[in-house]
Amino acid sequence: MTNLTSRILEFDDASQVIEDYFGRGWTDGLPIVPPTQDLVREFLDAAHRSPSDVIGAEPTKGRVITAEKVAVNAVMAGCRPEYFPVVATAVEAMCEPEFNLHAITASTMGAAVLMVVGGPVVSEIGINSGVSVFGPGHRANATIGRAIRLVIINATGSSSGEIDKATLGHPGKYTWCMAEDTNVSPWEPLHVERGLSENESAVTIFAALSGIQVANHESESPRDILNSFRDGMFAIGARHGELNIVLCPEHIGHFRAAGWTKNQVKQTLFELAQRTEAEWRAEGQVLPESDDSSQMISTASKPENINVLVAGGAAGAFSSIIPLWTAGNGTRSVTKRIQF
Repeated sequence: MTNLTSRILEFDDASQVIEDYFGRGWTDGLPIVPPTQDLVREFLDAAHRSPSDVIGAEPTKGRVITAEKVAVNAVMAGCRPEYFPVVATAVEAMCEPEFNLHAITASTMGAAVLMVVGGPVVSEIGINSGVSVFGPGHRANATIGRAIRLVIINATGSSSGEIDKATLGHPGKYTWCMAEDTNVSPWEPLHVERGLSENESAVTIFAALSGIQVANHESESPRDILNSFRDGMFAIGARHGELNIVLCPEHIGHFRAAGWTKNQVKQTLFELAQRTEAEWRAEGQVLPESDDSSQMISTASKPENINVLVAGGAAGAFSSIIPLWTAGNGTRSVTKRIQF
């Protein structure tokens, strides 16, 4: 039998567990599934992990996150055991120094951890990439994303009002997990773009701000559709290290018909989202000192830092801009192959 080291608490029934966890600040404000020893062991077995395996460490505070701690929080979130390899890999990714977890969770800007899952695991465990891709109703999306938030609260100590100082926050801080719709997309998925094969499963994590919905029901030209993103991109500021664009199936049909590549989309968006330094400053943007106020500056630091994803329901010409935390190189997204 797998030996666990977490403190054992005893209760008469599940309702007592739920209320006790609320009182201890161990939840995200929603009820949890009691993490029994049997369930925690089942999750660890599903990912072939030992309880003491080190998944990662919070880089600033040095808190070590073991597989057992991650499994406890995944059970609490309502995951199924077969989701646990995805959760564990996402935790590994967010502990990488370039993701900058401590700064993200302590910032007033209110970023969430957005997970984009790719590969065979998407269909195997039922991660939604279609209708209401950012919405409720799909257990895998809801609970995998929630597990990451609970790990942040309980394993890194970043609870709301203490380390987490978000001015507004946004609903993605409860849970934010999605997949790309590879059946609709004419392009290779993100994890393949980053060097993995289509037969490998992977998770990419982003420090994501609240999404901006972009509607264009009339245009058929790819450039005209992308021009609809312009004002939304201006609203998020200049020189972002990365930003995400999610194109819906109705819009992507026009890109496919026109034979556009993903790189064309990135380059066009980069050019459309440019304005002079003086124009940026007039809107209160903080930029490095410069002697040339007429130089053109884009929302993105460079075209290749625009990530283009395809997802959403078949009906409706609604796409999305997902800004990522801070300008410059404050954070970088991380892609990791899922270990089963």
